[in-house]
Amino acid sequence: MVFFGGLLGLVGVATLVFRNGDVLGVPAAGVGGVFLALGAVAVGIGLVRRARWRRKAAKGEPVPVGDVFERARALPRMLRAAKAEGYAGVSGGRKALWLVALVYLISPIDILPDLLPVLGIADDAGVGMWLFTSVSTAAGLYLRHERERRALPPG
Repeated sequence: MVFFGGLLGLVGVATLVFRNGDVLGVPAAGVGGVFLALGAVAVGIGLVRRARWRRKAAKGEPVPVGDVFERARALPRMLRAAKAEGYAGVSGGRKALWLVALVYLISPIDILPDLLPVLGIADDAGVGMWLFTSVSTAAGLYLRHERERRALPPG
């Protein structure tokens, strides 16, 4: 989440610095400011989540491991394990929600049309952020599962 927030912040800064005109009828400064604010919120949420995960780890509850890139590489393995090996960390309902979210992001049909300045992008950004964090968390838990399996002695 911190990584994603940083990317949003970079888009906001780039829009503020390099864009002179309007973006879909909205001044570039407004669009850049919105992306910068969304990035700051995402970073804040990420930092709060990290603190919460540290508290869970202190209590002995399972928490996701790995960085964004490790989790991205683990995603195909996780999906194969869920299908072939019966990995219980990803239910069929969760995979269906991910698919619905992905189709919603790709499809031209939106709850709020993208032509509405700022608000039109907000629903897509919210769904995208949820999808990213949900998949990332599941992949992190799968990485933990893999590491724990490797740590167990064969027997």
